[in-house]
Amino acid sequence: MSSSTDRSRAAGPEQADRSAVSTGSYVYGIVPVDVELDDARGVGEPPGRVKLIRHGEIAALVSDVATNRPLGKPQDLMAHQRLLDSAAAEVPVLPLRFGAVMTDDESVVDELLTPHHDAFLAGLKELEGRAEYVIKGRYAERAILAEVLGENAEAARLRQEIAGKPEDATWDARIRLGEVINQSVEAKRDADTRAMVEALAPLCVAIAVREATHEQDAVHLAALVETDRQDELEQALDEFARRWEGRVDLRLIGPLAAYDFVMTPQQEQEGE
Repeated sequence: MSSSTDRSRAAGPEQADRSAVSTGSYVYGIVPVDVELDDARGVGEPPGRVKLIRHGEIAALVSDVATNRPLGKPQDLMAHQRLLDSAAAEVPVLPLRFGAVMTDDESVVDELLTPHHDAFLAGLKELEGRAEYVIKGRYAERAILAEVLGENAEAARLRQEIAGKPEDATWDARIRLGEVINQSVEAKRDADTRAMVEALAPLCVAIAVREATHEQDAVHLAALVETDRQDELEQALDEFARRWEGRVDLRLIGPLAAYDFVMTPQQEQEGE
């Protein structure tokens, strides 16, 4: 995608015959009107060709989708995210939640773009030159266990108590040990997350703490960042990687669409 004043051409031949299969308009997100669309493909089997539905100063990323086929397969979600993330790397984009299907292209204009034009436009202006980055850190299992046992007297005692003994004879102690370890890891996750948020805050427009997705997660953050500060973000994370070497494995994912930092009118209505 890139900025252009050219309008998109009419839909291709494969969209002409809609009599055999009922279709709807799948909406991925909202972009500025002056976007030029490459040959992108979206959800569905076969994947639908993505097009632009323009109105005023905004446009919707849309593809035709068969309404007799339920969405929700992993490849559908991946196609949705791939399209939005590809767009966000080049232009501002307001992502809609996965599965937004409208009756047809006319309803996209009448029910989505027209009533929410100004709100969408304001949101796009706020995202100009910005993108989301996700930071994920996972504890190294042996390292974090050794850390807990070295710091928590109860955990060390329970570990000694069950060592070399049958599982059925030490069941209660094993359950309690698991609880103590989980509580200790949660406390460390909270402390490590706070430390990273404090360090990254000066580099970010906003930071959102995500829920842990694994019991060994150390940090899971989404950061809205000016794209020209990506190098600074990477340098800050390199410093954490050095500090946590052998303890936490860090990953930076992005640039991505700003899933954690925008709420479209559609999503606001769903939350009511």
